[in-house]
Amino acid sequence: MAGYDTNLAAEFHVLSLLHRQGFNATLTLGNKKAVDIVVVPRVGKPITLDVKGLAGSTGWPVDNLGRGRVGHYIVFVCFLGRIDDPGALPEVYVVPSARLRGLIYQAPGGRRLVRLASLRSKGQRYRDSWKPLRKGTL
Repeated sequence: MAGYDTNLAAEFHVLSLLHRQGFNATLTLGNKKAVDIVVVPRVGKPITLDVKGLAGSTGWPVDNLGRGRVGHYIVFVCFLGRIDDPGALPEVYVVPSARLRGLIYQAPGGRRLVRLASLRSKGQRYRDSWKPLRKGTL
């Protein structure tokens, strides 16, 4: 599994899912950015997404995440070791940034992670959870 860019694949997957649901969304450009996608509703404030891609099935590093804020979501995309298979659907979790704290695991080396196992057990309500974006709520 070489020759792919996990983060770009995840961002474009999420962008595609948003447009398929009728959202007005755009990808932001830049190298070190905290906002990957902006969703502009018909009324109300824009919603921002930070997309985290994972080729395997362990966990996403979240050391660079700031404090949670209203209207900002972290979207976790897991390709389950099949990123090179265009027919394989990844698991997607849409987590309000203000609710992320309870899902973070402090690894022995000091790294902060959100593990796939934690999302599957404690964060199941966030699996493919696009409705809050439509409502613009947490």
